[in-house]
Amino acid sequence: MTNIRIDHDASALYQAEVLGRRQVSPNIMRVTLGGADLAGFEFLGFDHWCRLALPVHGGQQLGRLPAAFNLTGYLKYLRLPKGTRPVIRNYTFRQFRAAARDGPEVDIDFVVHGDEGVAGPWARTVESGAPVAFIDQGRGFAPVPADRTLLVADESALPAVAGILRDLPRETTGHALIEVLDEADIQSAQAPAGMDVRWLVRGAGQSPGAWVLPALEDLEFPVGQPYVFAAGESALVTGARRHLVKARAVPKRNITFVGYWKEGRSS
Repeated sequence: MTNIRIDHDASALYQAEVLGRRQVSPNIMRVTLGGADLAGFEFLGFDHWCRLALPVHGGQQLGRLPAAFNLTGYLKYLRLPKGTRPVIRNYTFRQFRAAARDGPEVDIDFVVHGDEGVAGPWARTVESGAPVAFIDQGRGFAPVPADRTLLVADESALPAVAGILRDLPRETTGHALIEVLDEADIQSAQAPAGMDVRWLVRGAGQSPGAWVLPALEDLEFPVGQPYVFAAGESALVTGARRHLVKARAVPKRNITFVGYWKEGRSS
């Protein structure tokens, strides 16, 4: 569920290896990737994302992955034997360091909930040296001319929102509403001075959006139209878009929205 537009000329496949992992906060695990292929990787900033290939069952043929994940590439992926087909998941790059000591490095943050899903357990247990691959998908953040910026997200979209706040022009004004699972999951945001960043902590057992959607409904809107980037759990994102279009009369073209996951469905 998305209207995301990809800002990228040509998709490319990169082979990489795990350099390490560390627990950033109770629900966030950061995995660092490196390797010779990353010398040719062009980081676009903002919410630059990829399709990450995880060899979770061992023996996957990462070198046979398609270089692009269009229809042709997806069909090529499906033709790989199931026993050697890596799991593909979409992830945002949290940081890129072109001049790291041993070559370029990229960080990817994973939301982890024990043994739920595929990617979280992989990130929690993966060892240094493990092979991975990713298909570069470019940037989805595509602002239209607007009076201010509004970001709405849950913890799954924290890397995207953090990257957007980091790379926005310093004169940008607006709001960022970010809902997380635990107060300890709150991260330092490199936001422009005119961006009001509000963190909302979801209670145990509450559904995603329980806090951020009411905060959005209560938000005072100045005169003029915002450009909105909403990302996270599917119902949260559709709820935000519905409110903005119907109650706030924000033009649909001013809203980029993407559902990263759906509550009750493991990823």
